[in-house]
Amino acid sequence: MDVSEVGALAARIRSEIGKAVVGQDGAVNLLLTALFAGGHVLLEGPPGTAKTLLAQSFARSVALDYGRIQFTPDLMPGDVIGANLFNFQTSTFSLTRGPVFCELLLADEINRTPPKTQAALLEAMQERHVTIDGKSHPLSPRFTVVATQNPIEQQGTYPLPEAQLDRFLFKHVFDYPSAQQERAIIVGHGSRTGQMDPKSFGVEAVAERAAIDAAIETVAKVRLNDEVVGYIVDLVRATRESTDIETGASPRAGAMLAVASRARAALDGRDYVIPDDVKSLAAPALRHRLILSAAAEIEGRKVDHVLSGLVERVAAPR
Repeated sequence: MDVSEVGALAARIRSEIGKAVVGQDGAVNLLLTALFAGGHVLLEGPPGTAKTLLAQSFARSVALDYGRIQFTPDLMPGDVIGANLFNFQTSTFSLTRGPVFCELLLADEINRTPPKTQAALLEAMQERHVTIDGKSHPLSPRFTVVATQNPIEQQGTYPLPEAQLDRFLFKHVFDYPSAQQERAIIVGHGSRTGQMDPKSFGVEAVAERAAIDAAIETVAKVRLNDEVVGYIVDLVRATRESTDIETGASPRAGAMLAVASRARAALDGRDYVIPDDVKSLAAPALRHRLILSAAAEIEGRKVDHVLSGLVERVAAPR
């Protein structure tokens, strides 16, 4: 598969998702980028902005084995990864696999469960296997977490620890649709009753597993020259040197940004990365990894504003 075929594959997936989800093009593009880069995505937005429907439609369009966990305060780690349960009929322990054993896991409202349960995903997200009673169990090499959280309602929530946030390739912040898009949503969804699932909207699989594997191999071959590598390094290091930021991006952030930039280039039909690929992904790739300084918080500054200023100041190669 060449890069033009990667772009054509992505176009088919976008078209299929569009049958159920109106707008949210930025979130769809980030999900496609994460799919070909092998990363996880955190979706943040108010209720009713199609976060769950988007994840379901995406999984269906690419024929991924879909699993879902509704995170609640009483959820336990065993409810996520599974456990060895004693079978009284055979007098032996048998493994009951949790919902994490899938290819695309929707972690719905992930910040509504305590850190102990959130930590059950750390090993799965980083190493794509889980350990139960000392034994390692591999997950799918395509294992991807799409997590959602609501930024408005904070009662009964537990902020995600920095170590887990650093495992997400992107954090996308949903916004309300435009007036035209909202009209289309009401026309298309307002006459429906019952469950809003992708199947009822006619969303079908348009990408075979072999095609996705071939696209991932093509992305890995996209060229990343020394100048762009230096730009990524300068950008990541600038987050650690800014007086507005207490904790900057990790080296892992730079490596993941490089992989994502390769995927973004392939989606645009190029077999080489340009600085604009890095710039377009800087905000979703870095915003959740930065902690503002106390002075910046007192002044009411936002992470995205500080980050956009850094992107403007760091010189990009020509």
